Amino acid sequence: MKLLGKPRSRTAALLPLCLLFLKILQPGHGHLYSNRYAGDKVIRLIPNTEEEAYALKKICHKLKVDLWQPGSIFYVSEGTVTDVHIPHNGSQALLAFLQETNIQYKILIEDLQKALEEGSSLPTQRSRRSLSGYNYEVYHSLEEIQHWMHHLNKTHSGLIHMFSIGNSYEGRSLFVLKLGRRSRAYKRAVWIDCGIHAREWIGPAFCQWFVKEALLTYKSDPTMRKMLTHLYFYIMPVFNVDGYHFSWTNDRFWRKTRSRNSRFRCRGVDANRNWRVKWCEEGASTYPCDDTYCGPFPESEPEVKAVANFLRKHRKHIRAYLSFHAYAQMLLYPYSYKYATIPNFSCVESAAYKAVNALRSVHGVQYRYGPASSTLYVSSGSSMDWAYKNGIPYTFAFELRDTGHFGFLLPEMLIKPTCTETMLAVKNITMHLLKKCP
Repeated sequence: MKLLGKPRSRTAALLPLCLLFLKILQPGHGHLYSNRYAGDKVIRLIPNTEEEAYALKKICHKLKVDLWQPGSIFYVSEGTVTDVHIPHNGSQALLAFLQETNIQYKILIEDLQKALEEGSSLPTQRSRRSLSGYNYEVYHSLEEIQHWMHHLNKTHSGLIHMFSIGNSYEGRSLFVLKLGRRSRAYKRAVWIDCGIHAREWIGPAFCQWFVKEALLTYKSDPTMRKMLTHLYFYIMPVFNVDGYHFSWTNDRFWRKTRSRNSRFRCRGVDANRNWRVKWCEEGASTYPCDDTYCGPFPESEPEVKAVANFLRKHRKHIRAYLSFHAYAQMLLYPYSYKYATIPNFSCVESAAYKAVNALRSVHGVQYRYGPASSTLYVSSGSSMDWAYKNGIPYTFAFELRDTGHFGFLLPEMLIKPTCTETMLAVKNITMHLLKKCP
C-alpha cells in the first residue's frame, strides 16, 4: 500500500430547505442494504410563515420523522436546512398535509435506492478493485481505515504514532493518530475528530486526506513543515466506530452510537449531545428513539468518555479542537447551547473569517461562519462547547459540503474538491493559532 496513490436573523419568517425523506418500501432482492430505501424520496419543504413552520413541526412530531439536521426545524430562520426521514406509512399523510396547507415543496430525489446504487455516495465495485495503493478519492469502510492507520504507523514512524484511547460499546478499538515531528518534549497540540455522526461519510474521508497531505507535503511546503514542527495533531478518523460500521452494513443513514437501552427497543445515543455541558437541555431529546437522544447521563457512551478523558488529561497543551461534520457548508464556533459571545470572540472570529476566505479561494465555495447557536441552531451537550468550556481556546465545528442537493450522499467525485478546500481552511486556522492571538 502506498501513501501517494454571518449569523442570520432569527426572526425571519422563512424556514427554507426542510428536506423530508419519505420511505416507501418496495420488494427487491440483491440490492444494497437489502433494498430498504426502494422508492424513498427526498422532498424539500419551504414554509413562508411562522405559522407554516409551526404546522410543520407538529406534523413532523406526529409522524415521528428523523431529522437530518436536528434542531433546525424548531426555529424560523433564514437559510436553515432540515432533512427528515419519515416512515413509509406516514408519507401519504404528509403529502396530503402539504397539499391541504399549500406549503411549498419540491421532490429532489425520486428513488433513493436507485441513487445509492448508481454510486452517488457508495463506493463502486470499480473503485474498490482499483486500489493500487490507497485511494483517497473514495469512501472507505471502518476496516479499511483502520488497516490504513496501522500501515502508516509502520511506514511513517518518524511522523506518525498510532494508539488506542479505549473501546467502543461493541468492543472496537478507538484509534488515534499522533502526527508531528518529535522536535522537543513539549509542544502544543490540535485535536481533530471526524465521524461523530455515522452517516456523515465525508468527515472520515477528510481526516484521511489531512494525514495524507501532511505526510506528502511536509518536506516541500513551508507551512506544513512549520505546523508539524511546532505542533502535534491528534487525529481520530472515526469517532463513532460502531455507528459508522453500521452505516456501511445495515442503515446508510444511521446517526447515533449503537449502545443498548434496557428499557427501550431503540438503540444508540447522539454522541454530539452526550457531553457534560448543559447536558440534555435545548436541542437535545430525552427520548431514546430520537436521533438527538442525549443518553441516560453525560458521557454515558464509552466513545465520548474516552475522548473526554483524553482531552482532560492533555488539556494543558491542546490549544485547538476541530470536529468535522456534514452537511451545511458552515464553520461554527461556540456557543451552541446559548446566544452569547465567547470571551476570545475577536480571535476566534478572525480565524473563522480568514479560514472561510481561504476555503472559497480554491473552488469558489461559500461557507457561512459564526456562533453555532445563531448560525445553525441551538444544541446542548456538544463536543465543541465542552472542549471550549474545558480550556481549549480555539474550538470549531466544520459542516462540510453540500447544502442539500446531495446531503449525506455526497458523491465520491466531490471528495477531492471538498477536502482540498477544507485543507486550506484548516491550515489557515492552525497558522492563526501559531501567531498567539490572545
